[in-house]
Amino acid sequence: MSKNFDVVVIGGGPGGYVAAIRAAQLGFNTACIDEWKNEKGGPAPGGTCTNVGCIPSKALLQSSEHYEHANHGFAEHGIEVKGLGLNLEKMLGRKNTVVKQNNDGILYLFKKNKVTFFHGRGSFVKGDANGYEIKVAGAAEETITAKHVIVATGSNARALPGAEFDEKLILSNTGALAISEVPKKLGVIGAGVIGLEMGSVWRRLGAEVTVLEALPTFLGAVDEQIAKEAQKLLTKQGLAVNLGVKIGTIKAGKNSVSVEYTDAKGEAHTGEFDKLIISIGRTPNTIGLNAEGVGLKLDERGFIAVDGDCKTNLPNVWAVGDVVRGPMLAHKAEEEGVAVAERIAGQHGHVNFNTIPWVIYTSPEIAWVGKTEQQLKAEGVQYKAGTFPFLANGRARALGDTSGMVKFLADAKTDEILGVHIVGPMASELISEAVVAMEFRASSEDIARICHAHPSLSEATKEAALAVDKRALNF
Repeated sequence: MSKNFDVVVIGGGPGGYVAAIRAAQLGFNTACIDEWKNEKGGPAPGGTCTNVGCIPSKALLQSSEHYEHANHGFAEHGIEVKGLGLNLEKMLGRKNTVVKQNNDGILYLFKKNKVTFFHGRGSFVKGDANGYEIKVAGAAEETITAKHVIVATGSNARALPGAEFDEKLILSNTGALAISEVPKKLGVIGAGVIGLEMGSVWRRLGAEVTVLEALPTFLGAVDEQIAKEAQKLLTKQGLAVNLGVKIGTIKAGKNSVSVEYTDAKGEAHTGEFDKLIISIGRTPNTIGLNAEGVGLKLDERGFIAVDGDCKTNLPNVWAVGDVVRGPMLAHKAEEEGVAVAERIAGQHGHVNFNTIPWVIYTSPEIAWVGKTEQQLKAEGVQYKAGTFPFLANGRARALGDTSGMVKFLADAKTDEILGVHIVGPMASELISEAVVAMEFRASSEDIARICHAHPSLSEATKEAALAVDKRALNF
């Protein structure tokens, strides 16, 4: 096995493994280093996303949604369920199986594309424009060399000072995905993507969930109209969301956690929870990389400093994904990974930050791309808006899920689509049409005149586009 490579990727998450595959496809002798371990100590590539993030959370969201449908929704369809039970161990086991299938899938893709895989922690030893020496600390320590290095080491959950994660009572996303018994009372600090998704899972399974959010507005990055609709729907389901909260002392006891906090009115409270999930963002993971040893520059927030092409200050060293600026999204990391591999090959890799879709996998789902209405107002952009409720969509009625809406924002003069925002069933899938349309700089009129299958949820997208010109047909 050659220990000298054209490209070495440090990190096997979405950005890293995709970068390695694309580099190999382009003819480079490529290696990928990743240290994630499965329960048996074997390799588990895929990073946070596959192991304790996107993939397992969606598996649990799906399982918990089935449970809630059986518990509350089936009767409406004439399906009578008696003696409904919850086998949480089996549910978590299915989640683990889904994770392993993805781990194994990545290892297969490495083999298929002739990417050499090293199981261990990668770090810089020394190097310059002529090449870099990389140490792999695994079962056996070894050193490899690379002409180009792509750093894709991802991010870690941010802890609250004085409330470090023990993953038993005080949980990050890792612990939140592995609770062995449904808690009676669950506290969640942070009403972001992870907090809302994990809160939704355990609420459906029977927990009383209280969400404590420091910001005065719910989902401040989301279009305000959509965020308000989402908050209304999630609150109706039983998710208690408290905004404008100031967190005080957090104490972990033997079997519970107490949280002292002040609400938006300045009134003091103490919450007692069986478990506490802390989801207040993530920090770039550069621990053990030996960035200082080779002079790799980090910015003031600890991210690896890169330019628009993901180049670092070191020659032939690149960085992608959560460890650099931009949204911490798996698909953003993948796009950067592909773009960097192509730039190394002398091609023109492309990532359009303006058309990266965002999704929150609650029920209903929330998805968006482009500008929000409040952003357009702040920028002084003249725009037109069109909305269409799923309540008036035939397929949504048949599904029994008519909550939410689709919203289009288009330039007032040119009609170019500036943003699309969805809260409702299958929003994560519906948003793709908007991403494609915006990449081709389509107008709302273009979508309005495209034939959409009937009955389908996608008709709500067409109707919202029609509503921009105040000519929706079914509402």
